[in-house]
Amino acid sequence: MDQHQSVNEYLRGHIRTVPDWPAPGVQFRDITPLLQNPKVFRVLIDSFVHRYMDRRPDVVAGLDARGFILGAVIAYELNVGFVPIRKKGKLPFTTVEETYELEYGSATVELHTDAVQPGQRVLLVDDLIATGGTMMAGKKLLEKLGATVIEGVAIVDLPELGGSVRLREGGLEVFTFVHFGGH
Repeated sequence: MDQHQSVNEYLRGHIRTVPDWPAPGVQFRDITPLLQNPKVFRVLIDSFVHRYMDRRPDVVAGLDARGFILGAVIAYELNVGFVPIRKKGKLPFTTVEETYELEYGSATVELHTDAVQPGQRVLLVDDLIATGGTMMAGKKLLEKLGATVIEGVAIVDLPELGGSVRLREGGLEVFTFVHFGGH
């Protein structure tokens, strides 16, 4: 990273755009190059950690599945616990669940009932915000257990899909490093 380049520009430069995947007309934003390069991955994680160093959450929750990669490392670096919010049917213990709408139907995510305690401050992590459905479902799950979500955080925002606006309107502060316009 050269000294004149912002963290946002640096990270953006390591996100691969895959045209027409998973469907024609879609520009898929692939974060795997960020994870493959150890220097870039460190810049990414350090940037997240520095953001939350002074207002450290009690717990980090990651959304299935790329939110697990980021969330677990952020939790480790902040010296707090990590909890996974999984797709339905993946957690072995007693769960609470939240169903949300997708453009082609619905999906359900689950959280163990003992994952967070009432009053805990939680940072909610995913890789990308598109429509915001998964992150809002995660927020609702955590609140069902009495936790407070201090912020929803991701690497990428796709603002034209409206997710970050919906999340803010739903009471969730949102932070992302990179914004992509256009499909």
